[in-house]
Amino acid sequence: MRMRYIAILLSGGIFVGTLFCLVTVAGAQTIHLAPKTMPRIGTIDERFQSYNIEMVEVTGGRFWKPFASQADTKTGESTPQKQSTANQPAGMDPNLYQYRPPIDLSNPRLRKLAAALGPAYLRVSGTWANTTYFQAPGEPTLKSAPEGFKGILTSAEWKGVVDFSHAANAELITSFATGAGTRDQSGVWTATEARKLLDYTKGAGGRIAAAEFMNEPTFAEIGGAPKGYDAAAFARDFAVFRGFARKSAPEMKLLGPGGVGEGSQLVPAAMHLISSQDILTATGPVFDVFTYHSYGTVSSRCGSPVTDAASTEAKALSEEWLSRADHIEQFYAALRDRFEPGKPLWNTETAEAACGGDRWSSTFLDTFRYIDQLGDLAKRGVQVQMHNTLAASDYGLLDENTYEPRPNYWAALLWRKLMGTTVLDPNPMAGSSSTPNLHLYAHCLRNHPGGVVVIAINPDQSTSLTLDISGAAERYSLTALDLMDKHVQLNGSNLELGAEDSLPSLNGNPHKQGQITLVPTSITFLAFPEAHNSVCQ
Repeated sequence: MRMRYIAILLSGGIFVGTLFCLVTVAGAQTIHLAPKTMPRIGTIDERFQSYNIEMVEVTGGRFWKPFASQADTKTGESTPQKQSTANQPAGMDPNLYQYRPPIDLSNPRLRKLAAALGPAYLRVSGTWANTTYFQAPGEPTLKSAPEGFKGILTSAEWKGVVDFSHAANAELITSFATGAGTRDQSGVWTATEARKLLDYTKGAGGRIAAAEFMNEPTFAEIGGAPKGYDAAAFARDFAVFRGFARKSAPEMKLLGPGGVGEGSQLVPAAMHLISSQDILTATGPVFDVFTYHSYGTVSSRCGSPVTDAASTEAKALSEEWLSRADHIEQFYAALRDRFEPGKPLWNTETAEAACGGDRWSSTFLDTFRYIDQLGDLAKRGVQVQMHNTLAASDYGLLDENTYEPRPNYWAALLWRKLMGTTVLDPNPMAGSSSTPNLHLYAHCLRNHPGGVVVIAINPDQSTSLTLDISGAAERYSLTALDLMDKHVQLNGSNLELGAEDSLPSLNGNPHKQGQITLVPTSITFLAFPEAHNSVCQ
């Protein structure tokens, strides 16, 4: 018998883990799983798998134009006054965007599908939130945003958010306006807009559970901050915000810094980036939760700023691509450990690619990244991950026009059904050097004391893998007829909504103790309800 452990070299250090051991017996190589003895690694938030609805979706406005869209199919030319390019990130090509009317958060299908992912966090933020004016009840109706703002959020639209959060069992997360219109004559941020939004939320029966001060301060100017805005200015403004928040909403967690664009080759030198390190040095330890955003690349819609940061369909199953979220997490976790030791780590915005996702974000091809990132970051101690978006552009879990589930939604639903909050080390007792791409994750099985669930991802396009399992299991295998398909199959049957948008039951296929085959390009959840794992009791 020959045994070997694998270590992976990553930027910033070595991650050593028992990904798998190599056991060769009489020339045969088998991967053994023993769910009963898998040890506990840690825990995640009950709302670990969460999502974003961008502020510009709530108000209506110009968001990332889907690749398949040649025209504004929702509105035609009926609202030309809304087609203004004013409410979009500074310096960006207007051809990248498409107008949407305000999202209908009362839509029964949207509510039903979101509720099926609950409990979750609903984050309403994004670059557009930084320059959005809140029109409180009793204020005159505005046809255009006041000076210093680019968009308008009405009280009716925000009431829709509050009602949706209740219907979807999703606690509300946001950020506040921080653009020119929120500042005094000295350029210092004032709490006027934030106070209006907080007061109205309470009056409408809602609660903001947590908030970032501004969206992505690492690119503050793109988000509407004054020219020359720097880490010192952020620290000055955050001190004002923190004092206001502690007095006005003491139960609201303060999230931050919420940086993006670091830990990977995502940002060209020409773009002005305020480093998270400089922000943290300037602020000191002021956050309740350390947050960051994670995108492995920039969509080809915007053009890749760094050549080797671009992903392609051909690379979407590679170890290099699937490990990018790991690299980014390591970067921000190191900053957390240095500046905010012991604070929870949340990834509050993430998807396949920034700028709305790539052409395959809505296909089964991206589901490998989606599930692998959930499994990997849970294993690394990230407490919450918020997908961008629920239903907008190419990276939405749902199609933005029909709210039909995309492959990532079905995978998210399986995660919600099976994955508990206790994270285990799968620590398999065998593996194969010819299958280095095998990805294994394990949690306690939801609602089954002593039960275990293992995720086995086989991204290889030609090689099947064999697992030898200890104990009976229920098998849930996701596959597609084509990797670029927008439909997915569970154990060989198409997943689709039923009458009146009823969700399928997502039943597993029983499997006895012994060998089980993982076909190429498949994602398999193996539930062991009778594992009798002592840490899952």
